[in-house]
Amino acid sequence: MAENTGRRRGGGRDARRITREQTKPVSPPYIKRQVPTYEIASEEVLELVEHNAEIILAEIGIDFHDDPDSLELFRREGCDIDGDRVRFPKGMCREIITRSAPAEFIQYARNPERNVVIGGNNTVLVPAYGPPFIRNQDEGRRYANIEDFRNFAKLAYMSPGLHHNGGTLCEPVDLPVTKRHLEMVYSHIRYSDKAFMGSVTAPERAEDSVQMAKLVFGDEFVEQHCVLINLINANSPMTFDSTMLGAARVYAKHNQATVISPFILSGAMSPVTTLGTCAQILAEALAGICFVQLVKPGAPVVFGTFSSSISMQSGAPTFGTPEPSLVLNICAALSRRLGVPFRSGGGLCGSKIADAQAAYESANTMQAAAMAGVNFMLHTAGWLEGGLVMGYEKFIMDADQAAMVGVFLGGIDTSENGQAMDALREVGPGKHFLGCAHTLANFEQAFYRSNVTDNNSFEQWSSEGSLDTSARANAVYKKMLREYQAPPIDPGIDEALLAFIEQRKASLPDSNN
Repeated sequence: MAENTGRRRGGGRDARRITREQTKPVSPPYIKRQVPTYEIASEEVLELVEHNAEIILAEIGIDFHDDPDSLELFRREGCDIDGDRVRFPKGMCREIITRSAPAEFIQYARNPERNVVIGGNNTVLVPAYGPPFIRNQDEGRRYANIEDFRNFAKLAYMSPGLHHNGGTLCEPVDLPVTKRHLEMVYSHIRYSDKAFMGSVTAPERAEDSVQMAKLVFGDEFVEQHCVLINLINANSPMTFDSTMLGAARVYAKHNQATVISPFILSGAMSPVTTLGTCAQILAEALAGICFVQLVKPGAPVVFGTFSSSISMQSGAPTFGTPEPSLVLNICAALSRRLGVPFRSGGGLCGSKIADAQAAYESANTMQAAAMAGVNFMLHTAGWLEGGLVMGYEKFIMDADQAAMVGVFLGGIDTSENGQAMDALREVGPGKHFLGCAHTLANFEQAFYRSNVTDNNSFEQWSSEGSLDTSARANAVYKKMLREYQAPPIDPGIDEALLAFIEQRKASLPDSNN
């Protein structure tokens, strides 16, 4: 393998040149936020949460299960180690993080014009992650397969409101667990030229993701630049397991980004109260981000949250409710105070189908995340049934909402054209603006145009089949897949990727664990 690294680096340069010459994005690569964040917590409340998180770290501690290397890292920094339990000196995690973790960073895409900046006043909208099932109007709910994964990779690539191709768009259960990550990473590379996420289900799968990225970008480039971002969930409450720690270690050593994200269902995996949940989330995030910085100071990292509530009657997760939005907003402010980018969801809902419940629960979460200043909005598109299902129609509906979020966060046009004084002078009192020069010059871009909503007359709507939003979205995704054209890729890179996949598959067992 090492004998060909020089050729691959050359192939990577050729691919980037081809991309620059042939592929021009039709939408901004990410949102440069032009509106202020909305903060609900006072300085005193944020300080209280930070104080309580330090108590959790120092007195209760965080478990790092079955990972002696992480325990040794913390021991060297003066932590108290008791079995798998680590108790941190007050202020230690924050000091280490603020000393080395970047406030923002670039994730490089295969197409340089689709590079994204994560952190600061920027927002990157990302598809849903992890569902084992898919749903569409034609087939209903079924297990996902690799063809579904490829379809969603293509839809993410084609959706102007989404800036990133995401990671586990759905679990292709028709492939062995030990091998499916290879096909998933390849699908992101081959069927899109946007930035994407690597595998975290085992440290060796993380290493495979890095090696495949090196075939695309070149060894040296990957070691010096972020080309992968990866989701590392805490096993809440107050626990990190060896699988997540192992994957995080692999990515950090290669200078790739990790999203350290407590996974919270309040009332089951954290206290039922907002501030209790926020304190636990902050403690877990501080411990995980500190771990990454001890592995490799300066490795890019994101403070993540996934926080939902549960039904106290049934124990089922609930989404789009007020309390998780409060948690999200407070944690976003805590992340800014810590000085690292922030991740949260997204188009979250508990509905089984793309109905009114799915729409309003998703809108509640997505808009709360946008207003809170989320930098990396995972689960923006496709999420159904509490994350168990990736919906084709829901993906299209959410991507439409994502594009609207982009317009809103783009802010107010204060240019001469935006002020429209020429139009006001031309039309004057008592007339209309439909035919004036300013309207004619701006009508194509004047307002956001949805590709799934219907604003026609009742008669026209009836004559076109009386379709609801989900039915229109069904037609949209099918049309997109019919018209899909793959972005260019250097043939040498594609050949090297396929050879790597074949070699790795031959060395791995056909196991489902």
